[in-house]
Amino acid sequence: MAKQQTADVEPLQRLVGYARVSADDQANDTQLDELRRAGCDRIYQEHGTGVSRARPVLTKLLGELTSGDVLVVLRLDRLASSVSHLLQVIRDLEHRGVHFRSIHDPIDTSTPQGMFSVAVLDAVERLERSLNAERTKAGIKAAKARGRLPGNPGLRERRPEAIAAVSKAREKLYLDELIASSQAWLPMVRQLRPQHSWENVVRVLNRRGQDWTVERLRRAVHRMVRAKLAENDLLARSPRRAPEDHLMQLVAAIAIADPNLSLREIAAELDKLGERPKGSAIKWITSSVRDLLDEAHRFGLIRR
Repeated sequence: MAKQQTADVEPLQRLVGYARVSADDQANDTQLDELRRAGCDRIYQEHGTGVSRARPVLTKLLGELTSGDVLVVLRLDRLASSVSHLLQVIRDLEHRGVHFRSIHDPIDTSTPQGMFSVAVLDAVERLERSLNAERTKAGIKAAKARGRLPGNPGLRERRPEAIAAVSKAREKLYLDELIASSQAWLPMVRQLRPQHSWENVVRVLNRRGQDWTVERLRRAVHRMVRAKLAENDLLARSPRRAPEDHLMQLVAAIAIADPNLSLREIAAELDKLGERPKGSAIKWITSSVRDLLDEAHRFGLIRR
C-alpha cells in the first residue's frame, strides 16, 4: 500500500530563483534570503541596472529552464525593464511550459488569479502603445500647424553626429530585442550549430512557430556573439557533406529539436516540409526515417 501511495505522488516543481542588484545596491542578501524561503534551491544572480535588457545571466537561465519549472523573482522590476519586456518573457516561458512567480506581486502563472493579473498587464501594455501612437500623431500634427517639419533636423541636414547617434540607438534597440527574445531561439541554435547548416537550423526553428531567414538568423547570432552573450563557436563553418546527406542532417535536426517525436511523427514533419524520400516513394515511412537516424548516429550528429 505504501508503495502505491508513493507512486501516486506528483513530482515537486523545481523552483529556480533570479536575483538582480545594481552595483551600489546593498539588498542582495535580502533577495537571496527571501528566494530561499520561497523554496528556491538554485538561485542565479545578476549585477546591472534595470534600464538595459542586456542581462547575460538571465539569458542563460531562461535557456536552461524546462517544462514544469517555476521561475521565481522577488519583484517584477527585478526581472524586466518594462511591461512589454515582462510580457515577452512570460509569453516565452508559457510557450515552453515554464511558470513564473513574483513573491511581492500577485503574479503566479500556475494559478487562474495569476493569469488574470497577466491579462491585465497585457491590456495595460496595449493601452500604453495606443496612447503613445496617439501622442506621436498629435505631435506631428501640431508641428505641421506651426510650420515645422516633423522628424530630426540633424538627419534632414545629414549631420554626421546626428546620423551616428541614430545608428547607435537603432543598434541598441536591435540588441535589446534580440536579448528579450533569445530564450525562444538561442538554446536551439546552441544545440544545432555548428554541426548543422544554417538552412536546417532555420527550418527547425520555423517548424516551432517562428519566422526566420538564414540571413536574419546569422545576423542575430553574430550580434549576440559580439555582445559576448553567445559563444563564438556557433559561427564556425558546418562540416562539408555530400548533397545526399541533406535528408540525414534534416532528420537529425528535427530529432534534436524534439526528442519525443516518434518515427511516424518525424515522417509526417518531412512530408509537411515538402521533402521527398529517396527513390520512387511518394510519402515517408518509418523505416526510411529510422535508416536516416541510424546514419546520423554514425556520423555523430546525434547521440543515442
